[in-house]
This record gives sequence, structure tokens and C-alpha cells, in this order.
Amino acid sequence: MDMGMIYALTGAALAVFLCGAGSSIGIGYAGREANGVLSEEPEKFGIMLLLVALPGTQGIYGFLTGFLILMKVGILGGEGAAVITNLQGLQILVAALPIAISGFFSAIHQGRVCAAGIAVASKHPEASMRALVYGALVETYAVLALVVSIFLLFSVKV
Repeated sequence: MDMGMIYALTGAALAVFLCGAGSSIGIGYAGREANGVLSEEPEKFGIMLLLVALPGTQGIYGFLTGFLILMKVGILGGEGAAVITNLQGLQILVAALPIAISGFFSAIHQGRVCAAGIAVASKHPEASMRALVYGALVETYAVLALVVSIFLLFSVKV
């Protein structure tokens, strides 16, 4: 039995699921901290929103990777599903792993960094952008993983 398509779809599902789960956990950490600040100072909503939303980008990266995989295997795009060999399916699955794994962990840790940044921004509003920069530094590794996943995915011949 040829399992290539199942391997490929597993890669797409892992990218979407793990990045989305990590983002929701990270947003939860930051959102919890922001809600505490907003209960006392609702005028700080703007900067809190940026710091809470930042861990959500990994979910977008996972969605993008899943979408690219679905296009690669022909499920999206109108051409009909391609015949994917076991080797091709495993290559696609492996291509999804950098963003799936890195996206999951970086979103969680970015949420923690952003939660700490929210605490800083609540006491020192002038330091808000510095706190945002620290959160963005964690993002670097998710972006690098996304680039690697895309390069690996484009290297698979279907």
C-alpha cells in the first residue's frame, strides 16, 4: 500500500496543529498578563495588544506551511491530487518538521517573554518598544524554521 499521501498530509497537519497549539499557549500567557494590567489601566490596550498578538505569528507560519503542502500534493489548486510515493511523502513530512517543532516551542517561549514585557510596559510605558523587541527576538527562530521548511518543501519533486 502506498502511504505517500498520508505522510505528506501528516506533515501538513503537524505544521498547522503544533504551530497553532504553541501560538494559543503563548497568547494565553501574554493575554493573562495583559488582562491583569488592563483591569487597572485600560488605556494601555494598544501596546498590550501588540505583545499579546506576537506569539500568534507561529500559527500563521504553520498554516502557511500546511497550505503549501496541500498545494504541492495537488489537493488545492484544481489539478487534482498527485500520486505521492512513500519517499516523496516522507520528504514532505520531514520538510514540515522544522516549522512544526520550532513554531510550537518558540510560540510558547515568545508568549512568556511577551508576558514579562507586559509587566515591564505596565510599570514603564516608555520601555514598551524594548519589551516588544525582546519578544521579536524569539520570532527570529520561527522565521528561520519557516524558511528551512519552505526550502525543503520546494526541493521535493512531485
